[in-house]
Amino acid sequence: MEIKCDIFAPNFPGLWGLVNNAGRSLPMGPSEWMKIEDFENTLKVNMTGVIEMTMNFFPLVKKARGRVVNVASVLGRVAANGGGYCISKFAVESFSDCLRRDIQNFGVNVCIIEPGFFKTQVTSLEPIERELHRLWNQLTPEVKESYGDKYLDQYIKIQRLIMNTICDSDLSKVTNCMEHALLAVHPRTRYSAGWDAKLLWIPLSYMPACIVDIALKLVLPKPAKSV
Repeated sequence: MEIKCDIFAPNFPGLWGLVNNAGRSLPMGPSEWMKIEDFENTLKVNMTGVIEMTMNFFPLVKKARGRVVNVASVLGRVAANGGGYCISKFAVESFSDCLRRDIQNFGVNVCIIEPGFFKTQVTSLEPIERELHRLWNQLTPEVKESYGDKYLDQYIKIQRLIMNTICDSDLSKVTNCMEHALLAVHPRTRYSAGWDAKLLWIPLSYMPACIVDIALKLVLPKPAKSV
């Protein structure tokens, strides 16, 4: 969504709103399949990028007593996948909470949007599967053997099932949250966008860790040499 407003007009003091929405999800897969650079490539966009943008523009937002809106994810509440995506979204949640509490006396609102799964390039199956094959192909024979020959195919089938079942095509559920966070007199601290966020992921985030572990274990395929 493109929001057009005269935020740099001569009579407008500073910058009213900053929305940090840019991000990347790949590579995403079992943590053992990742190299350090796989984590770093995601973190530098989703985490460092959000911090840099916010700190660079914050003097203008502070001058306007405006809004900082950071788009995190339900995967910033429940770490369901390996790779840098969940890590980065947990970091966005933490950074937003720290910033909000640090500047609460200056009249600046910091809002967090936690979308569920939506049909975007982030959830497109083709690049997800391509990256999973790349990660698998870079593994040592010993690691491949521990997972088994069928593990990759089973993992991809589960990804397809999840994306085809719960991805929502109505992006207005997210953009409406952005609009409210920017324009409401009393914006919320957190916004949950999507039926799966409200009914699945957010409730799951309040469960004991052992319950979440069991739930995810039932969904994911079992490695050949698991205990």
